[in-house]
Amino acid sequence: MTLDALNISIAWPEIFLLSMTCLLLVVDVFLDQVKRNASYFIAQFSLLGTLVLTWVNMTGQRAEAFNGTFVSDPLADVLKIFICIVVALVFVYSRDYLKDRNIFKGEFYVLGLFGVLGMMIMVSSNHMLSLYLGLELLSLSLYAMVAFNRDSGESAEAAMKYFVLGAIASGMLLYGISIIYGITGSLNIPEIANSLVKQPEMNIGLIFGLVFLVVGLAFKLGAVPFHMWIPDVYHGAPTTVTSYIASAPKIAGFAIIIRVLVEGLGALQSDWQGMLIILAVLSLAVGNIVAIAQTNLKRMLAYSTISHVGFILLGLLAGTKAGYSSAMFYILVYSLMTLGGFGIILLLARSGFESDELNDFKGLNQRSPWFAFMMLIFMFSMAGVPPTVGFWAKLSVLSAVIDVNMLWLALIGVFFSIIGVYYYLRVIKLMYFDEPVDTSSIDNTIEMKVALSFNGMIILILGVYPGALMSLCFSVFN
Repeated sequence: MTLDALNISIAWPEIFLLSMTCLLLVVDVFLDQVKRNASYFIAQFSLLGTLVLTWVNMTGQRAEAFNGTFVSDPLADVLKIFICIVVALVFVYSRDYLKDRNIFKGEFYVLGLFGVLGMMIMVSSNHMLSLYLGLELLSLSLYAMVAFNRDSGESAEAAMKYFVLGAIASGMLLYGISIIYGITGSLNIPEIANSLVKQPEMNIGLIFGLVFLVVGLAFKLGAVPFHMWIPDVYHGAPTTVTSYIASAPKIAGFAIIIRVLVEGLGALQSDWQGMLIILAVLSLAVGNIVAIAQTNLKRMLAYSTISHVGFILLGLLAGTKAGYSSAMFYILVYSLMTLGGFGIILLLARSGFESDELNDFKGLNQRSPWFAFMMLIFMFSMAGVPPTVGFWAKLSVLSAVIDVNMLWLALIGVFFSIIGVYYYLRVIKLMYFDEPVDTSSIDNTIEMKVALSFNGMIILILGVYPGALMSLCFSVFN
């Protein structure tokens, strides 16, 4: 095996990120609490350097490394850049929250960066083994992050539930991979695709393998009926960890579905399409209906996430380039708007007060008209109300579904979206038409206020000019 065969240059962003994370782990040992900001700045520099290296390495062409286990292509490059941007915003939103609760420690950033590394490996996986390693690196980081606040019984309980259910899902995924390997004789995704073309039309073993794979992937995305961990983890985890879980990992989850189902098991599209239809409809129904009954905003956003996963699956099950592009556009937009929603919760939180109940948002317009407007943008975008970008995301997915003669499925999507508008508008009503329960001023850093404002304005600008991001997503699959 030569260095040329390994083609290490393709993986420079991952190598840099791993090196910087290990450096942060060592440096943090020698920092006292007064100098803890150094950990934050090293983490942000790591993400910036990774983003720049990814940008510099972009060629628009597909290239493989490490004997075909790792791939660099336009899909991987775009998703990695968005993952770095989203996690950088999470770190900005998190700093004051961690300080107020005396959990401002370097371990948070180390785990966050290892999670990013896992996501980047998942996004560039061209082999079932590397995909599984990336997935487990991310999952183990998330389990630890959920339990990061050691003094919270809720966090410990949420982490234990997440760990147990995640282990079951990983077992399902591994079993599915082993069946596919037993039938095709390979773990390399392109080789699996080539082998499936030669298989007989009805191979019951392949169907079993496919079922286990879809179950494992559905759990990682949080699709119904494998969603039971999402509300408890979102509610029990520290809000800063919830904002991390709700955003960037969903981008990586989309990537592994593209790698496994579309690139690897494309020959079985007629089989996995039917499975995704069931998952999508159930997710849309359960997510939107149960969210109405929630009084805790984090749990409401958890069920909202489930409904958005249903929309993403609608784009994927279309089985066309337009469908994949619209699903990619949706997941990128979703990560930004859900991050903004959790960012507002973090903005209003303070020591001893989480600000995660719906009643905590009463009269927000009187306390801060600007950030009430930002929250309005995020809620309107999640509901799919123009002129926010969420409207275009939903429209593009529904168009892709209609193009493959599934009008009935698009109508189901529209129906449940209309139901979902109610619980988003309820937040807006509380902010603008109710008297404030808490009249204290919003005290936070300029850095966070600027980042949140940037987050909100991006959602609004993309709603007015969605063409650039849409074109980028379409170019990835053409």
